[in-house]
Amino acid sequence: MPTEQSTTKRKVSGVTSLVMLGSLLAVLVAVVLLLQTGGTNLSGITGLRDPGPLTTYGVTVVRLLAEVSAVVVIGSLLLAAFLVPPQRSGVLAADGYGAVRTAGVAAWLWVVFALASSFFSAAESAGRPVQQVLDPEVFVVLVEALSVPRAWLITACVALIVAVGCHLTLTWGWTATLFGFSLLGLVPLALTGHSATGGDHDVATNSLLYHFVAAALWVGGLIALVALGRRGSTNLSLAARRFSRLALVCWIVMAASGVVNGLVRVTPAELFGTTYGLLLLAKIVALGVLGVFGQQQRVRGVRALQETGTRRPLLQLAGVEILVMCLTFGIAAALGRTPSPDEAAVPGRVELLVGYDLSGPPTVWRLLFDWRFDLVFGTAAIVLAVLYLAGVRRLHQRGDHWPVGRTVAWLAGCATLLIATSSGIGRYSPAMFSVHMGGHMLLSMVAPVLLVLGGATTLALRALPPAGKSAPPGPREWLLAAVNSPVARFLTQPIVAMLQFVGVFYLLYFSGLFDVALEYHWAHLAMNAHFLLAGYLFFWPLIGVDPAPRRLMPLGRLGIMFLSMPFHAFFGVILMSSQTVIGEQFYAQLRLPWVTDLLTDQRLGGGIAWGFGEIPALIVLVALMVQWAQADEREAQRAERRARRAGDTDEELAAYNAMLARMAGKTNDAQ
Repeated sequence: MPTEQSTTKRKVSGVTSLVMLGSLLAVLVAVVLLLQTGGTNLSGITGLRDPGPLTTYGVTVVRLLAEVSAVVVIGSLLLAAFLVPPQRSGVLAADGYGAVRTAGVAAWLWVVFALASSFFSAAESAGRPVQQVLDPEVFVVLVEALSVPRAWLITACVALIVAVGCHLTLTWGWTATLFGFSLLGLVPLALTGHSATGGDHDVATNSLLYHFVAAALWVGGLIALVALGRRGSTNLSLAARRFSRLALVCWIVMAASGVVNGLVRVTPAELFGTTYGLLLLAKIVALGVLGVFGQQQRVRGVRALQETGTRRPLLQLAGVEILVMCLTFGIAAALGRTPSPDEAAVPGRVELLVGYDLSGPPTVWRLLFDWRFDLVFGTAAIVLAVLYLAGVRRLHQRGDHWPVGRTVAWLAGCATLLIATSSGIGRYSPAMFSVHMGGHMLLSMVAPVLLVLGGATTLALRALPPAGKSAPPGPREWLLAAVNSPVARFLTQPIVAMLQFVGVFYLLYFSGLFDVALEYHWAHLAMNAHFLLAGYLFFWPLIGVDPAPRRLMPLGRLGIMFLSMPFHAFFGVILMSSQTVIGEQFYAQLRLPWVTDLLTDQRLGGGIAWGFGEIPALIVLVALMVQWAQADEREAQRAERRARRAGDTDEELAAYNAMLARMAGKTNDAQ
């Protein structure tokens, strides 16, 4: 009789075989399509010599294997963190522990194939056989000059940290942290390649970022779900229900982002007349069929599992879905190696550096109404506003009250985020230092204050239903765990928060980092994200109505605010008095006719930074005074209630004593 351990090994090896079969299918599809379309012959386009068949086809193979390893890592960590419950103590249960160990093995493969992709992509870009790039000196030179090999090296570093972390973690909190960190490994690849060059590269890279993340969650989650079912877990039904909702969202995001990315590269007329267009059509059709088929069959499989306890239909359909997904991966790999029609066009100087042309000097009208929607932060602003209003609506439906002022503050914060990134301010920000500084101030000083005053965490805790004592933890419990996590406690420590908020001004602009970051779209995204998050983490414990890992006394809050103001003002003064132009090389390449003096524009930016510091400081001081007064009023009300209760107790005690005295007097008379 086979033992339970041997049976489990056979089931796990079955999943491994399925993944290997899918990877082989993806590689075969990609190679066949490239042979049929001639997409591998890039030497004629780049002007470089042919690096040879090993490099030409090897770069596609190792990239596909790296992507498959990445989605297995992400899917396994997704399962361990959010699809199966941990133990009550927060330690991973058996299902979560097994998924994390699977992620650890896949992460080491991710490291290997990411490093291989760095070498192969460097060889292809340089027009050399990969054997020549193995020389460390040659490889270092190529990495410094080329973005794609550098992106793969960053991905390999992320994968290495995840691999080590998977072998060390045993708790739910650090598993969720590793899951979020593993998603960062997709960012360098999404922001390089076809989409990162030429015109409209901001829209193309932003849409591809959504596409990569959604695909990794969908494919990786499905592989992890099949592995969970093959292990015979009792949590399969719960995991399948949760994943089914996530898969639908991922499919919608993939479809929308894929259409946006495709329309940037081809016109509707070129869909049928070019190789790139035909491959794009094939990918769209495959995704459409996969989405409809997968969702319908997954619903039926979950229903059969719940009604009859039979897991075979769900696992069989999921296996077919994985193979079709790998087929789609192969088409996508061929698409990524095929030149798009717009690569033949030569964009203008400003369009090449920024991603789009500017229609003229930044007048007030253009700053307010010359919009270019930011797919990352603009979408985030709209989604955050919609989710907040949905939470308020849920409270009102059950008869609970939510302060109107908090709703107004949150919506104003979302509007500030939208304006700072998608209006004319966001449009001109990459090209002019003064406009960039205005957007910086809106993102770090105004939007965070308004968002913190909105109290979104408190709203979510009231709107989300608790899981219950016997039920597995859900979104409400995850949110509470995140608020009380060691990471949150560290980031909201006053000194750390102030260093992130104010210290980054000096580090970014006076260390040369800003000069380097100006040339890359991903760096603009990273800067905007850091400005917003650093401001939120700084103001959260100061004026936030939400529960925070650290509660500060009112005088402590005022002290931290007054301590940070001089550093901020001094930063603006340095900019206004500086004789050195920050980012001079990049701004000089743009040669904007309305920016004749870069130093004057920089000093204007310094004045904006100096002046903006007073606005949030005033808002914070007013909010602190109001909260202080409300706290005193609440304390007075509590004291009054205590006194009233004490007075009632004294009156009751006096009446009781009088009653006893009367009874004693009657007893004496009777005697």
